[in-house]
Amino acid sequence: MPLVLFALCAYLAVATKRFLTPENLLGVLRRVSIPGIIALGMTPVIITGEIDLSVGSAVAFAGCFAAWVTGALTPSLGGWPAAMVGVAAALAVCVGCGVSAGVLRVRRRVPTFISTLAFMTVLRGAAQLLNGGFTLTTFPHGFDWLGAGRVGRVPVPAFFLLTVFVLIHLLMTRTTLGRAIYAVGGNVEAARLSGVRVAAVKIGVMALVSLLAALAGILQAGLLNSGNPSTAVGLELEVISAVIIGGTSLMGGRGSVKGTLMGVVFLGVLGNGMTLLDYSEYWQNVVRGALILFAVLLNMSQSEA
Repeated sequence: MPLVLFALCAYLAVATKRFLTPENLLGVLRRVSIPGIIALGMTPVIITGEIDLSVGSAVAFAGCFAAWVTGALTPSLGGWPAAMVGVAAALAVCVGCGVSAGVLRVRRRVPTFISTLAFMTVLRGAAQLLNGGFTLTTFPHGFDWLGAGRVGRVPVPAFFLLTVFVLIHLLMTRTTLGRAIYAVGGNVEAARLSGVRVAAVKIGVMALVSLLAALAGILQAGLLNSGNPSTAVGLELEVISAVIIGGTSLMGGRGSVKGTLMGVVFLGVLGNGMTLLDYSEYWQNVVRGALILFAVLLNMSQSEA
């Protein structure tokens, strides 16, 4: 993947002079930060052999719920205290959804594909109910700094992406929980016989990705300076694509957050390059779909080998 990414960047640098401009590269960085945060959380989920299809809806819901709570509490608390309560409430509700999906998996044996598909519809519908189908512009002045601000010339969401990457990388490579995640994904029964608390691991990774999806939703709401129920449609496919392209096996037990970050950047650069070269959105969807299929086939061939 590093070689493929380098080759893609080299080609785009020759094909269009706009690619290597600082503003374009910083724009790519901002563009990949929000899906990247979720993809880093999705990596341990897929390594354990599970999946979460609700993350796009969670992004929309988190922004809408935070905006709704902010609007309701601003008259009594003031703008920023109300916004902080709204952000905390949105994070808590989304984590609750992730925990619920995990509990359904380990207690009722409901596949996470099914439970998160249900939450995908529920959360999107809840976001539309909160906003009546429109945007809510209740956030205080300066809230947009979270999504649209810069530190120097670097977009603020990029710092969140870097922080999440470091934390998840340390979790997966330096902790007992990280080893347990790989063990559960490799062989559930062997992990259980080795003393790994399989149920706790599965519930934990589902809660983690929901937390990061809610965080991404807050950043997205900051970027838009509003809660928008129609945002992040199809984001779950982009996130899962980045994880798979980064080398994480859909069968579980294998993958890395470094690979996922590379996959996120690759998709971001690819989309940006096709836009600069004036490819239509339809062709971009075709290319992304073909890449996903190729990555899955490559994953399966490596697993069989």
